Amino acid sequence: MPTRRDITAALRPFVGAANTPGLLAVFLDAVLFVLFVGGSVAAEPMVLRSVFSVLTGIWIGRLFILGHDACHQSLFSSPRVNEVLGRLAFLPSLTPYSLWAVGHNIAHHGFNNLRGRDYVWVPFSPTEFRELPRWRRAMERIYRSGFGCGLYYLLELWWKKLYFPNRRHVGARRSAFVLDGLLVSAFLVVWLTCLVWLAVLLGKSPIEAILLGLVVPFSLWNCLMGFVIYAHHTAPDVDWFDSKQEWSQSRANLTGTISMSIPVLGKLLHNIFDHPAHHIDTRIPFRRLPDAQRTLERTFPQVFMQRSFSFRDYLATVRTCKLFDYQSKQWCAFSAAGLGN
Repeated sequence: MPTRRDITAALRPFVGAANTPGLLAVFLDAVLFVLFVGGSVAAEPMVLRSVFSVLTGIWIGRLFILGHDACHQSLFSSPRVNEVLGRLAFLPSLTPYSLWAVGHNIAHHGFNNLRGRDYVWVPFSPTEFRELPRWRRAMERIYRSGFGCGLYYLLELWWKKLYFPNRRHVGARRSAFVLDGLLVSAFLVVWLTCLVWLAVLLGKSPIEAILLGLVVPFSLWNCLMGFVIYAHHTAPDVDWFDSKQEWSQSRANLTGTISMSIPVLGKLLHNIFDHPAHHIDTRIPFRRLPDAQRTLERTFPQVFMQRSFSFRDYLATVRTCKLFDYQSKQWCAFSAAGLGN
């Protein structure tokens, strides 16, 4: 098996931020986001407002991914520019920059698929699931139903880990966390105010404006994000670990992520499904990820391969990946907890 040094060396040509493409991407996506929000209120007929509402949700995702790159210092050459524009790009998804940096850059990227350090889509063991309160078992069934990805991201990640989290979910409380939470809240207030103002100005319903201009797009964003991170790190042949030594020996930091081919959605979301290359070297900007990922697959085919997305395979993964036996390294159904189906 190739060493991490070999793999990193193969990706070196793709490393490096380019200021102009990054700036253009942020500017264009921000302008389109504002236009789509306005269209969700002002456009006629209703079906067109609905289209703009959906586009707003997608563009929240696009801006988030640019902010994600900036948070990894891969969008611009200047750390300060990355920090400022990354914060701004995160605002439509209501994501506090500093909290995301700690949870994602350090915990997730440093220890992906290691329970106790990574916290994204961590599966319960059958014993743990059996000991959960009934309401929490019900929530886990919803989350892993194939249709609960958005609810998972909204409640388990955004609400608990990002938006004014308490010490039980985030060990430290820093002034940057509070300030970023206040910044996100201020943006939300401005967003709501603009929607109501535009609706009144045009003689439209403020309630409808809030629903189409904020609630539906933010809900769609949560669904997209929940699905993306599920697809990146959940599959019948992807293992999880509760031992750091075992995790290190398995080299899960190299093989615990999936490259998924979803042509239209992948391009719309700035190549986010070319994920292993990003996990191996976070300095690769979004526009170079496809070439970096193809290089991995050509150079190390025994380690990296791309999977073509299909709903049949997705539903098969959903049926298989409910609980995880950390001793036998096997995914299993909820029935393995001994509580029935």
